[in-house]
Amino acid sequence: MQTPMDKTFEAGATEAHWADYWERSGCYTPSGVGEPYSIMIPPPNVTGTLHMGHAFQHTVMDALIRYHRMRGYDTLWQPGTDHAGIATQMVVERNLKLAGEPSRTELGRERFLDKVWEWKRYSGGTIESQIRRMGSSVDWSRNAFTMDPAYSRAVIEHFVKLHDDGLIYRGKRLVNWDPVLQTAISDLEVVSEEENGKLWHFRYPLADGSGHLTVATTRPETMLGDTAVAVHPEDERYAALVGKFIKLPLTDRLIPIVADDYVDREFGTGCVKITPAHDFNDYALGQRHGLPLINVLTSTATINDDMPEPYRGLDRFVARKKVVADLDALGLVDKIDDHKLKVPRGDRSGAVVEPFLTDQWFVDLTRETRHDGKPGPGGLKAITQPALDAFTQGKIKFVPENWINTYNQWLHNIQDWCISRQLWWGHRIPAWYNAAGDVFVARTPYDAFIQATGAQGEFQLLSMLKVASDDSTDAINEKLRSADAERFCLTQDNDVFDTWFSSDIWPMATLGWPDKTEALKKYYPSSVLVTGFDIIFFWVARMVMMGRYFMNGEVPFREVYITGLVRDPEGNKMSKSKGNVLDPLDVIDGITLDALVAKRTTGLMKPETAPKIEAKTRKDYPKGIDAVGVDALRFTFAALATQGRDVRFDAARASGYRNFCNKIWNAARYVLLSCDGQDTGLDETLPVSLSTADRWIISRLQRVEQEAAEHFRSYRFDLLASALYQFVWNEYCDWYLELSKPALQNGDAAQQRGTRRTLLRVLESALRLLHPIMPFITEEVWQRVAPLAGVGGDSIMRRPYPVADTTRIDDAAEADIEWLKALILGVRQIRGEMDIAPGKVLPLLLQNAGAEDLARLQRQSGSIEFLARVEAPRVLAADDEAPQSATALLGAMKLLVPMAGLIDKDAELARLNKRIAALEGDLVKTQTRVDNPNFAKAPEAVQQQARDLLAKQQQDLVALREQCLRIAAL
Repeated sequence: MQTPMDKTFEAGATEAHWADYWERSGCYTPSGVGEPYSIMIPPPNVTGTLHMGHAFQHTVMDALIRYHRMRGYDTLWQPGTDHAGIATQMVVERNLKLAGEPSRTELGRERFLDKVWEWKRYSGGTIESQIRRMGSSVDWSRNAFTMDPAYSRAVIEHFVKLHDDGLIYRGKRLVNWDPVLQTAISDLEVVSEEENGKLWHFRYPLADGSGHLTVATTRPETMLGDTAVAVHPEDERYAALVGKFIKLPLTDRLIPIVADDYVDREFGTGCVKITPAHDFNDYALGQRHGLPLINVLTSTATINDDMPEPYRGLDRFVARKKVVADLDALGLVDKIDDHKLKVPRGDRSGAVVEPFLTDQWFVDLTRETRHDGKPGPGGLKAITQPALDAFTQGKIKFVPENWINTYNQWLHNIQDWCISRQLWWGHRIPAWYNAAGDVFVARTPYDAFIQATGAQGEFQLLSMLKVASDDSTDAINEKLRSADAERFCLTQDNDVFDTWFSSDIWPMATLGWPDKTEALKKYYPSSVLVTGFDIIFFWVARMVMMGRYFMNGEVPFREVYITGLVRDPEGNKMSKSKGNVLDPLDVIDGITLDALVAKRTTGLMKPETAPKIEAKTRKDYPKGIDAVGVDALRFTFAALATQGRDVRFDAARASGYRNFCNKIWNAARYVLLSCDGQDTGLDETLPVSLSTADRWIISRLQRVEQEAAEHFRSYRFDLLASALYQFVWNEYCDWYLELSKPALQNGDAAQQRGTRRTLLRVLESALRLLHPIMPFITEEVWQRVAPLAGVGGDSIMRRPYPVADTTRIDDAAEADIEWLKALILGVRQIRGEMDIAPGKVLPLLLQNAGAEDLARLQRQSGSIEFLARVEAPRVLAADDEAPQSATALLGAMKLLVPMAGLIDKDAELARLNKRIAALEGDLVKTQTRVDNPNFAKAPEAVQQQARDLLAKQQQDLVALREQCLRIAAL
């Protein structure tokens, strides 16, 4: 006999126990047997925390991994974290300031990086522990970090090979520049939101004194760097002016009037000021017309020293006011309009981002030939085109398929990729410069010095000075200075790589590339990439480009499953500034209202929004959030995993699936109480008799096993969750457990044996079906159920996933039980309508019963009497007159429950008349509202809701009146 199960499921203790057991037992490591199946985790920021998007995608990935592991695949789920250059450096700099320690620049590069590594050791395990908490069965023995020595070596190899192949260059181009962080940032790190601003209209005088052109701008300070005014080539108003010059106000420069179809002649005056060094569109136009690039700003967004003296050193926004004032004093301000505009801000700093002209490293993705002019394919043919071909050739597919359009659109309009960042935390670019400015790209400092000295026939000097291959740049320079050979000293580039550049080789580098490891051979390409649509171009496309380039045309993954973005119940993006962020651990463990308010209002970029956020939080979660446990949250995510763009998360729905966990737990308690210590059919020599209900639930199990396989294949986790929920809750728990009771209580030994065996084996199979989504409760219950079901093994995770046996599909049993269910529901409907107590045994008459009805009645009479709580049903002959009865239909057959003597006629009429009067009053109010002429002005959804309510009230009123007539006739 087993120790009885607790009355309630305690999620926390169960989760901690099994998470530790699985990891210690090596359940997460690849088996080495079977067909390989691998997933590379999209690496979260090492200093970050688990958010709802992570939790959602990890649920999906873990379900896939557990499913394939149970199916016998050699599964690898590769974990790891990203060093997150900007985010991590910001955190450490902020911590230094809060602690009163020296700043980054005061510490210097090496000492500052020591502080970053110290912080990484302190906080880096946070997100890993949270991933463990979600039950993610990643192979922790292979845990990777993008700054690990092996991974860093791969990043360097990646860069050097592309450079040597003529696909990387250094040049002065426009980039997104964050003046607070003082670095270039990617488009993904720029958030553009609509803000109130101004549109200034300035008069630019023609150089010949014949008049002026009026231009409009939202950034007056950049006019100091204008190098042209553009008009549309077909704009007749300005055709005669093309080729003439403008005298640029506040400067002593003349700038040309050019014609370009970039100009929208219908917008404003049809004249556009062109500042190529401060606008991406202007830059492209400037390239077409050979315009000079005049930079107005410094890296800190102040006016630089090349500008007119009155503006030098001014902050850009201070300079804006002075420029407007000075132009106004000259009578050149035509008008100023209020204007809403999209303002680009750095997502980390909140600073307004500037298009800024600076020297950066770029990957060449647009040329047909090599950037350095040497023989060989250029960026388009070498990198971009193969990434496009990967999908047209069927090497990779998107799920859903429509995301291929987003992927293709970006690749067809791709620009060269800026891969350098002006940070200290990250992979330092392996490029070295001599005093003359020559650049040497190499894998190590030693290789760079070999290039530099070899270029002048002096490379033997390194050998004479006993320079070692692993010497640092500083060490080699010191040896050169000691030999009076300073001319050969080199300085390494101060920049580091963009995080996306180091992560675009993630599928290869985590498996040991550039070495040809066994892991790389076995698990590359990975089976599927699970990610959001928002990084299709930033990460997905780049991994495909680099994977095909470096792995002999092989793709990095076979399928790309694109998930929606997790949003709040109203469909809004979750963000701290909106105060609608949910921490998945708060849903798992629960959180009080006050604690939730504090989390949402602490550290806001705009503290003045705190009262609004607090009010919304108190409205949405008046009682805080109840703990639901990991399994309920994971099942919620699975149920929400449609193939749409948005995943609207509501904590209330997770609470509903906590009830599902309780349902499973209580069902298991019933089964164990019924079976533990009893004959459960393990002795194959003893006779076993299966009831219709037993054969029905076995048949239904085969069908749901078929559905599960198809839903996993098509990534329809929402349909999978729905199918499993319906089977477990409705068919097994609500119906089969009840249908099993007649056999257990009144059946012979063979019938009891058969039903106990069915109870256990179907539950054991159902637990395995659920395990990929709900790992903890299924393991906990399986450990108790499996021995009684005759199933061995140390963990449900190591048992096979159920596969349908179509020979056990029993159409006849399914039809019989569906008929039985309809009869029982019909009787229960009558009880509800007539307000008869559930336990009262009722007489039941059957009218118009067919031959099949009679046969089923004979086969299932015991179940009918037991479950419907009725006397033995009596079949009326064709000429029998039925008494006054409450009626329900089952096909052509009528279910009749005679009312005489069952209810207090007068009391029931009084109750019904009271309900009718109340409903008539409600109906009048609704009808008046709908008939009101002003109601037509309401939103259509509100109108339809009122019309639906009116129809229901009318329907309910008819039903109540009919019920009154039946009662009155008794």
